[in-house]
Amino acid sequence: MLKALIVDDEEKARDILFFHLENCVPEITKIEMASNAPDALQLIPRFQPDILFLDIVMPQMDGFDLLNALNEWDFDVIFTTAHDQFAIKAIRFSALDYLLKPIDPDELRGAVLRHVEKRGERPGRRELYRNFVENLRAPKENEFKLAIPTVEGTYFFRIPEIIRCQADRNYTVFHLTGHRRFISSKTLGEYEEILGVQGFLRVHKSHLVNLEFIDNFLGKDYIRLHDNTEIEVARRRKDDVKAALQGRNLN
Repeated sequence: MLKALIVDDEEKARDILFFHLENCVPEITKIEMASNAPDALQLIPRFQPDILFLDIVMPQMDGFDLLNALNEWDFDVIFTTAHDQFAIKAIRFSALDYLLKPIDPDELRGAVLRHVEKRGERPGRRELYRNFVENLRAPKENEFKLAIPTVEGTYFFRIPEIIRCQADRNYTVFHLTGHRRFISSKTLGEYEEILGVQGFLRVHKSHLVNLEFIDNFLGKDYIRLHDNTEIEVARRRKDDVKAALQGRNLN
């Protein structure tokens, strides 16, 4: 039994989300709605939601202002947004969840089920949201910090710190500058979606590499990185790698 609070200044958007929650997500048994952030701030202590469906863009006081106004909270946030690509990338870099408007019932159910699976995994939540706000304030996407959840907690790194990512079954091993190594609980495919537009290339089913760290393309289907690591290049990826490195001064 879960309680959900919908915060959105658009009446139609609130009604659609309410309808889908009632008809497609039986795990949620109580739903409240607020049309603005000040009303939501008054409602949250009394209602104590498990999940807050929060519109990002609202007049006067937006979703970020609402979160910043809360001293403590014990709920998950699922952002709802239109096609704001910059905000979406900032959300994904921050390991947070979002739904695109108009809300798709299957995606909505998936987001709630992810919440159910991760209930109790609360540490570092405020840091995730703080990182998200910082990413939104960054002048360029390549200045975002990537949130990497591990068994020890969540770590935050900028793109220039990440040398490569390596698949390890359903986990991803991050190799960073300074000989640092972290294991994330997310798959390499998930990071390829996030980092693929940030100068990273999938050179093999097990390897996602930051192009800035490639030192040379070796003759035996391998690339060598600045730290002298040699990474295999899949045969079907060779042309992509050569095209990505074209015009660069390699050693």
